[in-house]
Formats: sequence, C-alpha cells, structure tokens
Amino acid sequence: MKKVLMLGGSQYQVHAIKEAREMRLYVITCDYLPDNPGHKYSHEYHNVSTTDREAVLRLAQYLKVDGVVCYASDPAASTAAYVCEQLGFPTNPLKSVEILSNKEKFRDFLNQHNFNVPRAKGFSEYRTALDYINNFKFPVMVKPVDSSGCRGVNKIFSKDQLFEAVSDALKFSRVKRFIIEEFVQKKGYQVSGDGFTVDGILKFRSFANEHYGGYMIKEYVPLGESWPSLLSYEIQAKVHSELQRLISLLDMKTGAYNIEVILDENDNVYILELGARNGGSLIPQIIKYATGVDLVRYTIKTALGEDCTTLAMEEPKGFWSNYMVHSIDSGNLKEIWMDNSIRNRILVEFETTFKKGDVVNAFKNSGDALGTMILRYSSLDEMLDMMNNMHKFVKVVLY
Repeated sequence: MKKVLMLGGSQYQVHAIKEAREMRLYVITCDYLPDNPGHKYSHEYHNVSTTDREAVLRLAQYLKVDGVVCYASDPAASTAAYVCEQLGFPTNPLKSVEILSNKEKFRDFLNQHNFNVPRAKGFSEYRTALDYINNFKFPVMVKPVDSSGCRGVNKIFSKDQLFEAVSDALKFSRVKRFIIEEFVQKKGYQVSGDGFTVDGILKFRSFANEHYGGYMIKEYVPLGESWPSLLSYEIQAKVHSELQRLISLLDMKTGAYNIEVILDENDNVYILELGARNGGSLIPQIIKYATGVDLVRYTIKTALGEDCTTLAMEEPKGFWSNYMVHSIDSGNLKEIWMDNSIRNRILVEFETTFKKGDVVNAFKNSGDALGTMILRYSSLDEMLDMMNNMHKFVKVVLY
C-alpha cells in the first residue's frame, strides 16, 4: 500500500483525506492542530507544522512516503514543493510556487512580464509605507504578502486609515511584510474557480462567479461562488490565454490551481491570484458535481507520479454554488436557521463543526465561517437571485 503525506487536516481538507483512503492509500496527516477534523479520517497523525519545511521533510523521510499532497492550503504549498524537490517527487518548481504564494513577488513578476497589474509595493513597517502612500491613488488595498482567505486584508480610502490596516496585515503575515496596491474597479462578477495543468498545459479550468455581501463588515470578503460563469466564451478564452501565458513563464508542470481574476471596464484581464493548490470552500467538490471531473483525485495521482493525461475540459451542467455560512455579529451560537426552500429543495451538502453555545466570530475572513454549503438550483435566475439574497434564506442566530 502506497503512503501519502497530506499537509493539513482542516474541515476543507477532509474530502481529500477521504478520497485518498478511497484510492486505497495509507494516509498520514500533519499540522500543529491535533483537534482538526481531518485527522480522525487518516491512518495516522503527526504534530508537525505544515509551514516548517525541514520538519516536514524529516517526517516524510522517516515515514518513507510515496508522495506529498498540499490540498486547499496556500501556506503549505511551498513546503510541499520544497519537500518534493528534496525527495525527487513530482512537483512544480519551488521558485515558481514561492512567487505564486507571495503577493509582493507575484505582483513584481506580473509587472516584469507585462501583465495587467495594479500599482503595488511591499513594506515591512508602517512609517515607510506612510512616507510612500501619496504615490498611490486611493482607494488602496492593504494585504499581508503571505496570507489567504482575506485574512488581514483591508480596503482604505485615506492615509488616516493606514495604521490600523497595516497593524491588521502584519498580524496575519508570517514574514511580517505587507503590500499596498491600488484598487481596480471590476466589471461584473470577479472570476473564481480552479484549474489543472498537465505537463505545463492548462488542460482544465472551471470559472465561477464570485459573490459578495454589501451588508458585510468587509464587503470584499467573498460569500461564495456560482456556476456556470456568466462570461462570454470569447472572454473566457481570453482569461484562459493569460493564465496559460503565466503558467508557461513560471515553467509549471502538473498540478491544481485556485484562480482569482477580475476584468476592468475595458475587459482587460487582471490575475489577482493563482494559488498552486486546489481551492477551499468545497470548490473541487462542486466542480465534480457540475462537470464530472474529479480534481481531488487528479491532485493525489499527481503527487504519486501517476498518469494524468486523461484529464479533459468539461463545461458545467446545471446551476451550482457554494455559500459560506457566517454571522455579521460575534456571540454564542443558538442555531443555524434555513428557509424550507433551502433545506428541502436546494441544499446538497452542508457540514459544520460548530455546536450550540460555541463562540462565533463576526465574518471578517474565511476563517470565521461556520461551514460551507453546496447548493443546486433549477435555473440561472433562481441561482443569481438566491445567491445575491442568501442572507434572507440562511441565518446564524446568536444568544
């Protein structure tokens, strides 16, 4: 039986751990959180941080594993690439994964290769940023260079808001560095979704519409994605082409990607993120429902050096979304209320680890979600209407 080391055991990684077991693999998980729900589904667990490259390498060598999987985790992506390079396992280049995992390096790379990119600059301290801030046009986004899920991300409209935004960004940065970039006004929905390359070619991608809530504490924190994409085939091809150009320049090989793209009013493509890993928030599961393509299984096969050339493009069928269940206030959970139209007709999957009485945080980033739903709709109109008004159909009730 082949052994696979999976980096992390969070709620969003449970599906991949179960999938690996269904593939008759011996599954080992590691992270620094022994109570994470994924560990009860693995054959064994080791308390080793997924961001400690040398410790993960020692663990992989000690256990004599056959592959290392980073699933739905930005912080672990470069660790997986490092360990795989050291052990001679299949991987994308470490240098390229590090570029994709660091917002400052990524923006610099895009700029050097003539991609559309907002004006951006990285800093380590507030005072230096304050001295430079007048070179930007407000509003600007302040972000940790190495976080995901909108952790530590803030949109500000004047330099009076800079200190608080920088403090929040540094709180979520492992390397204690942040980036300031000008805000680009998007046209239509932001493009989200996942993709997969085989031997450097983007063989599959599934674009989705990203939804936000204007009533939120942070209106730019996504609440979910919906399929199929509302982009024309012509624009989808344009986005695909820019992604492929980036992938080729980075000399990427075989593997999964989480995609975040916006189009401006002139349909110029801005690649905001290309994470070298599967998306969280159950995105791969929805893609399998909608297209029949199992990106989770392909990710695991890639880690083991198995053939992935059977992967082919498939368009989504039907109307699907995920939705991050959340609260706009902090408090103790009383119940998660759902309208009958959700519970009896539209809900496909929903799991939560939260129990009555648990502390709930106001929704500021994806880590504050109580869980993610997968939903299926009867029409495009129904999907868009419900996704844009989901707070009326699903409510977190607090004491």
